[in-house]
Amino acid sequence: MSGHAFFALTLGCKINQYETEAVREAWLARGWREAAEPADADVLLINSCAVTARAVADVRQAVARMHRAAPQGRIVVTGCAAQVLREDIAALPGVADVVGQQAKVSLLHYDPERGAAGAHAGSGGGSSDGGDGGDGGEGGDDLSATDTAFPAFRIDGFTRSRPVLKVQDGCSHRCTYCIVPLARGAARSRDPREALAEARRLLDAGFRELIVSGVNLRQYGRDLPGGGPDFWDLLAFLERELAPQWAGRARLRISSLEPGQLGERALDVLAESRLVAPQLHLSLQSGSPGVLRRMGRGHYRPEPLLDFVHELAEVWPLFGLGADILTGFPGETDAEFGETLDFVGALPLTYAHVFPYSRRPGTPAAVMEGQLPQEAKKRRAAELRGAVAAKKAAFLQRLLGEPRLLVAPEGARGVKGVCEYYAECRFTGGRRPVAQVAPGGEQAGPGDLVAVRPLAVERDGLLVEAV
Repeated sequence: MSGHAFFALTLGCKINQYETEAVREAWLARGWREAAEPADADVLLINSCAVTARAVADVRQAVARMHRAAPQGRIVVTGCAAQVLREDIAALPGVADVVGQQAKVSLLHYDPERGAAGAHAGSGGGSSDGGDGGDGGEGGDDLSATDTAFPAFRIDGFTRSRPVLKVQDGCSHRCTYCIVPLARGAARSRDPREALAEARRLLDAGFRELIVSGVNLRQYGRDLPGGGPDFWDLLAFLERELAPQWAGRARLRISSLEPGQLGERALDVLAESRLVAPQLHLSLQSGSPGVLRRMGRGHYRPEPLLDFVHELAEVWPLFGLGADILTGFPGETDAEFGETLDFVGALPLTYAHVFPYSRRPGTPAAVMEGQLPQEAKKRRAAELRGAVAAKKAAFLQRLLGEPRLLVAPEGARGVKGVCEYYAECRFTGGRRPVAQVAPGGEQAGPGDLVAVRPLAVERDGLLVEAV
């Protein structure tokens, strides 16, 4: 089984990044070599996304590039597109194996000689990380599932400077536009002790910002024995265990939350935390109650979110706030779009990811009446992006008044990174200084946070210098 050279490409979300890393580490542990370029590999892995039509197009283009670069290579496509478009992906020139998302864990045991069947034969369910102690409509989620085990992925490192700490997978809430439940299956939660063990491994390996991630963190814990802890219980647990050693030296960043998660318990946990970065990202989708109901997201209303962020400002006087916004949903009227635009104007957003609605085959929204023309969707998305851009520019100007920020550098050269408020920062001179002291007083390593002073707003981010 030794001697293979592989190249791995990740498309899509942070969870895909995590799972690619887990497969990568498993293959390296078996004596495989990671190639720097596709042309130098005999196994080429593409971890795919299917959340939009553009994402699926990216998969096809990636397969074509890989096949041109390594015509004799064995292309293995996994992930969400492989799950929901298996036959289409399998028919692409050069594709040798298609391993659906729900069988992705089998790639830990992949055998190029036997193909996907050999991988499945060697796979096991459940979680392998033993730990070190250390809804549709109004919330009626369908939690029935044939596979209730948390996938047996684990990591000891990461190819990027900010590792993903995966704590949840799947989604049992069938939003009418979303293909993720079809691709990833029902919601499954990681045992808190295993999440803690992995966090400790990553911190001990020198990483100083961990992104606590899941497909739907609102559903964390529902499948654990006795109903389990919820996400805020998990975060409080990680805080208790890690803060005594790492407060002031490392941080946890929450990947994405639903507005329905944000209440008194959230405020309490965030107020007490010494590790969580002062920034939240919201799966908002729309500011129109009518559109939210048609999306199958009637379990929350937009208005209470305004109250929450007002109270959050008492806990975090300065914080970053992002959102995912989907516009052009079937039947979205001018008035409903106006509701979203007004809501975006009222929220103290510092950035947002705005998407025109994209039909996903197999979802209820794909066959709804009132499908909007592509040009109308693009026009609305552009208007929303413009509104958010003005807010982001004002926020960056506000950050210029901060005497000190802590940046997590990214990339091999570390020429840029993100500060605690999730604003992009670029170092003067085009590179990160090499002789800096980490917040804990020790010599800074490649994963450490770097104290900086903001100098100017530049190219949609901040120009900073180390202090």
